[in-house]
Amino acid sequence: MKIKTVWVNFISLLYPKLCVICGEPLIENEKFFCFACFLKLPRTNYHLIPENRAIERLAGKVSLEKASSYFYYNKGGVAQKLISEIKYKGNRDLGEWIGSYLAKDMISSGFFQGIDYMVPVPLHRSKEKKRGFNQAEKIARGIAQVTKIPLETSNVLREKANTSQTKKGIFDRWKNTRNLFNLKDPELFKKKHILLIDDVLTTGSTLEAVAQSLLKSQGVKISILTLAIT
Repeated sequence: MKIKTVWVNFISLLYPKLCVICGEPLIENEKFFCFACFLKLPRTNYHLIPENRAIERLAGKVSLEKASSYFYYNKGGVAQKLISEIKYKGNRDLGEWIGSYLAKDMISSGFFQGIDYMVPVPLHRSKEKKRGFNQAEKIARGIAQVTKIPLETSNVLREKANTSQTKKGIFDRWKNTRNLFNLKDPELFKKKHILLIDDVLTTGSTLEAVAQSLLKSQGVKISILTLAIT
């Protein structure tokens, strides 16, 4: 046995890597999730269903080419714990890994065909500085590793730091996101197909606000992909 392998095994005994869902120690070939929790991940398979809950939730608000959400999000459920691990516990590697995982699963369906740019929903610079990263961007970077679709993170600007959406109703969420985003260079997205990436689709107000800013680009087409949907 190589010295490096012995050392890695020794460190693993002292500081075992734990499943992000149940907290049990991971064994060899397990990454982030134990096998039992991995099987419990609540996949929607919306990328195989053109008329799904994700596209229906934004119907009448913004014209979309297609939309999908990869997991069902339930309070206290597996997807909530996964997103909390990324968003509030700073697990950036998990964000990129889950992005690449879902991309590998979805790519054969043709969902990513025709996309010119991926745009993660931006955080306001003050919030991103405080958190240290944008969780939507981490997920998008994982997707980009698989799909090779260019990632554009500087053309959509979040003009102000709105208050938290968590406890707001539908109308208050909509008011909270009005005129929240602006497009720096409309020519960049002219006649392009943009895939917006976010962590959770709830009412869709934030994604609607980003999409409205994109409409400043002539002939732009918009699709949406989120990690989870409530």
